[in-house]
Amino acid sequence: MKLYGFGPTRSLRALWGLKELDADFEFVPVNILAGEHQRPDFRGLNPAGKIPVLVDGDVVVTESAAIVLYLAEKYREKGLLPADLKERAQVYRWLMFAVTELEQPLWRITKHTMLYPEDKRLPQDIALARDEFAAAASVLDRHMEGRLFIVGDNITAADCVTAYLIDWANEQHLLDGCPQLRAYLERMYARPTAPQRIAEAFAGISAGM
Repeated sequence: MKLYGFGPTRSLRALWGLKELDADFEFVPVNILAGEHQRPDFRGLNPAGKIPVLVDGDVVVTESAAIVLYLAEKYREKGLLPADLKERAQVYRWLMFAVTELEQPLWRITKHTMLYPEDKRLPQDIALARDEFAAAASVLDRHMEGRLFIVGDNITAADCVTAYLIDWANEQHLLDGCPQLRAYLERMYARPTAPQRIAEAFAGISAGM
């Protein structure tokens, strides 16, 4: 397998799944700062020109959460997807909650603080997104009371997807009032299978420039 990715992006989420599963893979860097994601060969893998992309033989999977789910299905015996249907449904539930309710406001904040040209950045949109994230995070924070993992007693695909987002939120100073999520963040990144944290990945890019 090959994983095409770059630095502090959602590639880290796919890397987490691969490392938890102890899967054999090659990491192929795609320097988005140099525009490599717009090259025709890469666009042939993902017409949207986005990373990460997983290539497993003749199977090409885009979207980081979909990659984690594909890997969890491929290595079902490793337990990233529970065998019990009811528990598996909860993994799907919280994974979708992460990418819709948590990730979207974080992405809006990032676009309006870093990615959009300055004349298109809207401070009021940042404020709204911060409020939206806080409301969603409080739901997950309450859910995590008395829990080590989001579903069940072991790490699942929901954790591989969500922990990255909690680190992203931490970088934006959005975890005040979420003690359970702060503790969860530290537990997850203390795992030997955890990927780099976002700040560390950013530092690696800066050092290489």
